[in-house]
Amino acid sequence: MASNTPNDFEINVVTPRRGHNGAAAGETTPTTTAQTSSSTTTRRPSVSSPSSQPSMAPRGPDMSEYFRPFKRYSPWVVPAFVAANVVLFAITMYINDCPRNSATGCFAKFLGRFSFQPMKENPLLGPSATTLEKMGALVVDKVVKRHQAWRLITCIWLHAGVFHVLANMLSLIFIGVRLEQEFGFVRIGLLYVISGFGGSLLSALFIQQGISVGASGALFGLLGAMLSELFTNWTIYANKLAAMLTLVVIIVLNLAVGILPHVDNFAHIGGFFSGFLLGFVFLIRPQFGWISQKKAPPGYIINSVKSKHKPYQYVLWSISLILLVVGFTLGLVILLRGSNLNDCCSWCHYMSCVPTPWWNCKSQQVYCESSRIGNRLNMTCISNRKNHVYTLATEDSAHLQQLCSQLCI
Repeated sequence: MASNTPNDFEINVVTPRRGHNGAAAGETTPTTTAQTSSSTTTRRPSVSSPSSQPSMAPRGPDMSEYFRPFKRYSPWVVPAFVAANVVLFAITMYINDCPRNSATGCFAKFLGRFSFQPMKENPLLGPSATTLEKMGALVVDKVVKRHQAWRLITCIWLHAGVFHVLANMLSLIFIGVRLEQEFGFVRIGLLYVISGFGGSLLSALFIQQGISVGASGALFGLLGAMLSELFTNWTIYANKLAAMLTLVVIIVLNLAVGILPHVDNFAHIGGFFSGFLLGFVFLIRPQFGWISQKKAPPGYIINSVKSKHKPYQYVLWSISLILLVVGFTLGLVILLRGSNLNDCCSWCHYMSCVPTPWWNCKSQQVYCESSRIGNRLNMTCISNRKNHVYTLATEDSAHLQQLCSQLCI
């Protein structure tokens, strides 16, 4: 893990000539200051000026011009994550091959095998649910009964359509690049993946029908980490309340979108709380006084700071790490036992969808008749009487339900 106290600051020291009192033009006393690497708030160093003859020397340049307390990293892992998501979406569309596999036509047929499923089936301009399942989407039935826990990770790299991947990747660039510049690729890369896992885990515990894909849980983890970073590094921020208010408003607005139907708000909530706890673990900053004490040149009066971090930072670090380990362990045990947390919480489903006069949160039930000869399945939708013959390698109840849903649209 990269250090947060690099040797990349500059010191500008000009010593007055003997026989002069330092008041001559162009001569300055030693000065140093800190520039924050934060794009939203100002950070204040704990460094005092030399005490020798302050009244005889003119004011030199502001100290912040030369002392940079925290290194700024060149971001590369967030752009790599964006590229990986886009490439995987293109591969998914190639495998989907709508003209060959869809029984109800395709949208944008001029794209050939990259054309999209019908708008009624997937309004996000993307592949079928069957293809996403093949690529590693979160299917709780397969996680529990077939022990495919790896789907809790793979699903965060898949997206349901062009609109879906575009919105998530723009958000990742906007949030992730700045965080990586501040804290480096190791911390932000781990934070992104672990938060995504936390979002998938909570989603699987509450939403056990259908499939789930998307990087939204990981993105909410980055937002949660930004909030906890503000708390754990509270003393080094100047505009505390303004930064906190801005973050809280952004988080609340994004979580509010999750009450719409077909939006997996449990993944958002799980990712947010995972990232919030991870922020106390990964994004802790040392005290400015400790940095100044280590890096200031001879002749400076530095406030003595023995500890690298404040006691409350160690407390938050310890509590957060314990909660993460215990929470993930219990969540996996409960999930792999096949439990549904909705049975223990009768109102929790409202956190993901709130019914209104304009939409209904209950999924529409569809029914089909089918007969199978060898590997050929003849299926007919009861509601619209559409019929199609599918070629299946294996018979899977979840897969059959998805085929029935597609046929009945």
